[in-house]
Amino acid sequence: MDHEDTLALFDRRLRREAKPDGPGARIERDGDVIRQVGAAHDWNGVLWSDLDEATADRAIAAQVRYFTALGREFEWKTYAHDRPGDLGERLRAAGFTAEPQEAVMVARIEDLATDTALPEGVHLRPVTDRAGVDLVADVHEQAFGTSSARLRQRMLDQLARSPETVSLVVAMAGERPVCAARMELNPGTEFAGLWGGGTVADWRGRGIYRAMVAHRARIAADLGYRYLQVDASDQSRPILQRLGFAILTTSTPYVHQPPASSDAGQESQESQESQGSQGSQESQESRGS
Repeated sequence: MDHEDTLALFDRRLRREAKPDGPGARIERDGDVIRQVGAAHDWNGVLWSDLDEATADRAIAAQVRYFTALGREFEWKTYAHDRPGDLGERLRAAGFTAEPQEAVMVARIEDLATDTALPEGVHLRPVTDRAGVDLVADVHEQAFGTSSARLRQRMLDQLARSPETVSLVVAMAGERPVCAARMELNPGTEFAGLWGGGTVADWRGRGIYRAMVAHRARIAADLGYRYLQVDASDQSRPILQRLGFAILTTSTPYVHQPPASSDAGQESQESQESQGSQGSQESQESRGS
């Protein structure tokens, strides 16, 4: 895999030419900024910018005004190669809070194992209905220790209105959900994204997370995708590297909260997929093994 070519393809397909990642969201271009705007439970934020020292502060202020008027928390998802080089410092100066840095990892699907070896008594259950979404949300809360309210609503919306853009799976130990994950599909691109892989504490270290990656790789291969991409936490990065993923770049989400006094802010997103998008809906693959 050629690093520079793959990074350029990633930037073009998933950032500059991004499609909405939820049925109620839309992509907007505002000058040299590309953003996604949606409902309170959607991921709201900046996907791409082409700025320099002369234009960055003005563009940042414009996005703050826009999302504050909507009463939305939003994320400016920065990448190590974004410009200007001090973009993160400028965002902090504008009131953003930096979330933990993530490793953007990519693998060619043809290089990945697709066999799903599971512990005895564990089986995978595809999620296609509300009952399955409840199981995924239950695992999310146990694995990440955060509310799954926004994630649950987003998954229900996707299954109801655009099921071709998401694949959900939960690992069951008998009747108990012990691991869950989703794959965001990007029709018309070469990339499928792994998000929200999490295992409950007493079932970690048994290979379930690795089986989840293989399961999703097989689905993506059958659908014709070329690459799997994931924003990996420090916990999942070593596992993914052993499975054949390479670090493409790093990403740091910067989150801006609307003023507490804003009436519209009552509908704002809860703080993080990171655990939360693409950022704020359970973005990372973590709590896995």
